[in-house]
Amino acid sequence: MPLANLFAPLSASREREVFETLLEHRGARIERIVSTGQASPPGFWYDQPGVERVAVLAGRARLRFADEPEARELGPGDFVMIDAHRRHRVEWTDPAVTTVWLAVHLEA
Repeated sequence: MPLANLFAPLSASREREVFETLLEHRGARIERIVSTGQASPPGFWYDQPGVERVAVLAGRARLRFADEPEARELGPGDFVMIDAHRRHRVEWTDPAVTTVWLAVHLEA
């Protein structure tokens, strides 16, 4: 397996987020997400069947949970566990700086 780097190449797009699966094995998926100002569409909430742990490696983002009054501000090194079926959305990612996420998805 060749050497890889989570920060290169960052093929960010202003039109859409870039999702790249790094590993998928036995009910687990690890992916890198590259955002450049994207957010969830108005009124849209993720409601996933499995558990997700998401970390911001670079950049900044705001993650909102339906059961919390305020969005959580995430910066480099911040991570959060999202329980199965906990409704959430990305309220904002920094349009001036590329935001790199690392997400670990586990089947329920």
